[in-house]
Amino acid sequence: MFCFISFGSGSSGNCYYVASDDGALLIDAGVGIRMLKKHCKDVNIDLETLRAIMITHDHADHVKSVGSLSCEYNLPVYATRKVHERIDGNYLVRRKVEHCLRRNIVVGEPIELLGMHILTIPVPHDSVENVGYKIEYGGVTFVLLTDIGHVTPEIEAFVREANYLVVEANHEREMLLNGAYPELLKARILSSVGHLSNDECGKLLALNASPGLRHVWLCHLSNDNNDPELARYTVADILRSHGIIAGRDFKLDVLKRHTPSSLALME
Repeated sequence: MFCFISFGSGSSGNCYYVASDDGALLIDAGVGIRMLKKHCKDVNIDLETLRAIMITHDHADHVKSVGSLSCEYNLPVYATRKVHERIDGNYLVRRKVEHCLRRNIVVGEPIELLGMHILTIPVPHDSVENVGYKIEYGGVTFVLLTDIGHVTPEIEAFVREANYLVVEANHEREMLLNGAYPELLKARILSSVGHLSNDECGKLLALNASPGLRHVWLCHLSNDNNDPELARYTVADILRSHGIIAGRDFKLDVLKRHTPSSLALME
């Protein structure tokens, strides 16, 4: 068994569950621990099956519960050395990760965990050493790419290799430009170390989706500068213009901010 579920996706908190026959791990721990426990109970997942937490980067919406969760369940936390240091300095992370539970990863070096082969790549964002994950298990490849300032050749390569893909579609450009955000924040989001727009996400998929791609989840949607139906329509429209039909060639779903996704078996 190889499965995936999202427990939260967006600036309010990001947390993704991936499980093999040997146990489960979380990618990011930005959802409050009480809410995470509730979500797990609702979908009949036992947190005791968790064996590790993998971190993409140090922003609070990805790590605010990592220390509490790690300590309560005695979970090792995998992140780069610099990300661990930034978590220590993040005042929004009230409980820090104990040193005995820290595992330093090096971007580009493989990790073997729970029967899974895990690779990381750098993902441009205004944080230290943000990474994307590629997880291979039982001949199936799962990829998670979020908080993407701009598309790189390494990101394109990960997308081409994915059977199951979680990828950012953060904002609709005109909504952002015409919205109420301060100009500095707009500039940050639109910069090369900001976030990926619906259009950019659609183009990334249209140009790199392989025949082996089976399911795509759009993640990290802005609450103020996007809409789930708009994101899905925009991405599907761009795919259609390249001869790719969402729902026929692969499933296309949008992850919710506060609600667990359906458990997906990846096979």
